[in-house]
Amino acid sequence: MHTLRFEPAGAAVSAPTGALLSDVARAAGLELNMPCGGQGRCGRCAVIAHNGVGIRRRSTVRLSSADLAAGYALACQAVVEGDALITIPPQEKIERRLVTDKTVARVDLPFAYRPAQHQTVRCFELMLEPPSLADQTDDWSRLQRGLAAAGGPSTLTAHLSLLQRLGPLLRETNWQVTAIVETDTWEQPTGPARLLDLLPSADAIWGIAADIGTTTVSVYLVNLLNGEIAAKAAEYNGQIKRGEDIISRIIYAGKNSGLPELQTLVVDTLNQLIERAARRAKIEPAQIYKMTVAGNSTMIHLLLGLPPASIRLEPFVTAINQPPLLRAGELGLAIHPQAGVDCLPGVASYVGADITAGVVAAGVVDNEPLTLFLDVGTNGEMVLGNRDWLITCACSAGPAFEGAGVRDGMRATTGAIEEVWIHQQSFEPTCRVIADPRREVRGEATPPAGLCGSGLISLLAELFITGVIDKSGNLNFMLGSPRVRRGEHGPEYVVAWAGETAHGRDIVLTKVDIDNLMRAKAAIFAGFTVLAQSVGVELAAVEQVLIGGAFGQYINVEKAVQLGLLPDMPWEAFQFLGNTSLRGALLALLNREYRRQIAEAAAKMTYLELSADNSFYEAFTSALFLPHTDLERFPSVMEVMGVRSQESGVATT
Repeated sequence: MHTLRFEPAGAAVSAPTGALLSDVARAAGLELNMPCGGQGRCGRCAVIAHNGVGIRRRSTVRLSSADLAAGYALACQAVVEGDALITIPPQEKIERRLVTDKTVARVDLPFAYRPAQHQTVRCFELMLEPPSLADQTDDWSRLQRGLAAAGGPSTLTAHLSLLQRLGPLLRETNWQVTAIVETDTWEQPTGPARLLDLLPSADAIWGIAADIGTTTVSVYLVNLLNGEIAAKAAEYNGQIKRGEDIISRIIYAGKNSGLPELQTLVVDTLNQLIERAARRAKIEPAQIYKMTVAGNSTMIHLLLGLPPASIRLEPFVTAINQPPLLRAGELGLAIHPQAGVDCLPGVASYVGADITAGVVAAGVVDNEPLTLFLDVGTNGEMVLGNRDWLITCACSAGPAFEGAGVRDGMRATTGAIEEVWIHQQSFEPTCRVIADPRREVRGEATPPAGLCGSGLISLLAELFITGVIDKSGNLNFMLGSPRVRRGEHGPEYVVAWAGETAHGRDIVLTKVDIDNLMRAKAAIFAGFTVLAQSVGVELAAVEQVLIGGAFGQYINVEKAVQLGLLPDMPWEAFQFLGNTSLRGALLALLNREYRRQIAEAAAKMTYLELSADNSFYEAFTSALFLPHTDLERFPSVMEVMGVRSQESGVATT
């Protein structure tokens, strides 16, 4: 056994030869961010090993020669071979972007809410006749009789702990009680009702609609008596430190205790949000009796503790697409333990409940116009169709558009560059940075710390339109600009000099970063191109493009078209709908008919597996250029480049 001491925490722990340094740190109670899931790709878990003899590096990817000379090692790729002193640098903090979740959300429902008609969990105030020598009906039967007389179900089931306190409670309240009843479920409208709780009185009962995103988890706290949202809360998914994309998390889930750890992280995130929302609404979490959950297939599997390995292995099959109704107590959720937890249905490994909920929330299932629905994230999920038919697919875009896998990429938090403009003659950039509110109050500018997804899209488009890069993404060294240079990791463009940044280092976009972004945009464009081709439809026939997901809210349509990320269509054809997954979960929470529509949408969708479609590779290869190999697909981009070329006196080729 060897002794490892960790600074600045001052912790010491023993470990055997061959132990992974990241596991040893965790055993010492120390936190390390591993956004790539411990694959050695991100470099975020770098530590300093002061005794090089005690640590062996299995990989030095993401470490420069200067890093190695300073003793840096990737904790997820270093094994113990002797005693060592380890310094853990300050870990990246995950901050919410300009926190707005304190604002009570107003969502206009597409129906007039009537609990008796729409809701599966209802509240019944009962005044029961006390027993007597003339009426010796047992307490349980008496309750059911009174419930039926009040317009509720005539037969009930209940959990044992509730039966155990039934008699004393009825007598303490003088036979006047409020019954919280799950009258049915969306799929069993005539099934047995379930008594969830029995209270002396209740002025409201509550529900939670949740969206478990790969990056962000969001919840609505809703009054089930009137359908009003009392609070909204959002937080980064706690699983991020174990993988920024779903593939990284699937891989991590297969390691030792990875799966229960990931389940605990997402349950803890949900519980934090539930507690926060309940505190704002001044209620107790135990007053929440119903919960609907949307999320991609991997997120649902990890919430339920289901091994997700088969999702990424051919033939790419989930453990379950339509989970049965579960109870909050089974999952460790901090609401009423008997509350039903309804995980909405998905379609396939990479088309989950976030998409089925999204197409219903977006109205695709009700509309006649041919619609392309997109949700761009680490995966690009898309649905084509209308109220008569739906076809769907998913492509791996990777985490580049969320700032991961890019040298100076970051999440959309304070200090992130979210938009860039480049001067046509000087090639100098102008950047818009997500401001620190505290600096804004003082009239100070917020220094940039990196590039978030929208900033990367904007920057790449501007580099192309101004001729800093060509259609293959190669940097033009003939411009005479000091911002185009060769760095330690190859050709790069300097977005911000070290003296301008928050951390004192140049912020750059490297050729490797450009290639990653081009592959991501090519995968998305190829995905909906092949989707349309598979049903014999031209993209030009699409009448509207609906973009869901948080990322979609910040996409600049013009820049996304110039890249070839989105099809070249009139701007009015694009609609950015925000978090359609959460909205779909809300509709399912409040209305059994919308819950049925989500199930029907999942059943109606034809899933196209792109890995089995030979045309996808061809479409992907064609889209690996800016904006595309076939420039006639992008007439507006050709026009802009022609105008800019005339302004600069450079002829187009």
